[in-house]
Amino acid sequence: MMMEWLLVPVAYLTGSVCSAIIVCRLMGLPDPREQGSGNPGATNVMRFGGKKAAAITLLGDSLKGLIPVYVAQWLNVPVELLVLTGLAAFLGHLFPVFFGFKGGKGVATTIGVLLGWSWWLGLAMVATWLLMYKVGRISSLSALIASALSPIYAWFITGNSVIVIGAVVMTALLLWRHKSNIQRLLSGQET
Repeated sequence: MMMEWLLVPVAYLTGSVCSAIIVCRLMGLPDPREQGSGNPGATNVMRFGGKKAAAITLLGDSLKGLIPVYVAQWLNVPVELLVLTGLAAFLGHLFPVFFGFKGGKGVATTIGVLLGWSWWLGLAMVATWLLMYKVGRISSLSALIASALSPIYAWFITGNSVIVIGAVVMTALLLWRHKSNIQRLLSGQET
């Protein structure tokens, strides 16, 4: 049992690995924290690095949420520990120990965690994001709507209150991390 509890700190450390910074360094691009919005995430990387760099960043950020949760699934841990593992990876992305606790906004890592908790749950969030983006063409709005719906999806798809609470926590933090985007959306300045 003690070994299983190592999942939480290892998940946090995994989440603390910043895909955007690594991808930009490997591809000879500028540091994403010093370009565009200054956010080390896929959307900002796309602004100055293109679709390929953004796609690799998105994949990396998703995997660092998915892999720790999959390991926890493989170890057949209780759902409480499974959810804590996902939350730890998510918090590592938001507050990475390796980068002065200044991380990304958490959308891709949330998708990875949700996919780990339930494939259907993760796919519901992805489908919502894609649909909202097709309609409004604003990435942050699409992410906010998809994230806000994830606890509802969690309830209907899993029926597990612990997973629903985990989804609520991630949604609350994701909304908080997007407060500047929300302000720009409300003032009509977000693109």
